[in-house]
Amino acid sequence: MRVKVCGMTQVEQVEQLAGFGVTFAGFIFYSKSPRYVFKNMTTTQIRKVNNINKVGVFVNSSVEEVLHMVDECRLHMVQLHGDETPKFCEKIADYVSVVKAFRLSENDSVEWMIRPYMDVCDMFMFDTMGAGYGGTGKKFDWSVLQGASIGKPFFLSGGIEPGDEGRLKEFIQDTAARALFAVDINSRFEVSPGIKDMDKVKMFTEQLGVHP
Repeated sequence: MRVKVCGMTQVEQVEQLAGFGVTFAGFIFYSKSPRYVFKNMTTTQIRKVNNINKVGVFVNSSVEEVLHMVDECRLHMVQLHGDETPKFCEKIADYVSVVKAFRLSENDSVEWMIRPYMDVCDMFMFDTMGAGYGGTGKKFDWSVLQGASIGKPFFLSGGIEPGDEGRLKEFIQDTAARALFAVDINSRFEVSPGIKDMDKVKMFTEQLGVHP
């Protein structure tokens, strides 16, 4: 199973991730986030990271801003976490791989929400519905996905925490998890916003059987 650690803000911590078997590091380019990457890192520092796949997280940015940051920071993938339209996603996807995030509540129809984006995004991410944008840290009820035909690789997010390894292994057996591409962890593995508890991250990957 692949793991993405989002909300990275410290160069030293980013450099440790690959050694834990983590595949993706997420950098948040949304200035209202407490994990806004430019509070602590520069474009040059992000650009120099070359031992892990870099995902840029954007919320309702302009096409020009997203593509500029892709070039400046040499991002491998873009995660769109706002109200981006299919047409917007398509413009970005012509240039770089796009992950469109959806915040789900228990009554949402997953298939209905993703349908307009099927042909214009490379992957999806499913997170918890909450106030504002970005990670809420709230627990995501994975049963929302049960029985859904997703048809695209997806990231599973939403309050995943230490101790969830068993539940994740069970979820993998569900038909809805056929397209599961990676799990996304963030706030439940922090000392404070943007500062990760690297021991917890390491233990999580070990418990999942992820190896460098």
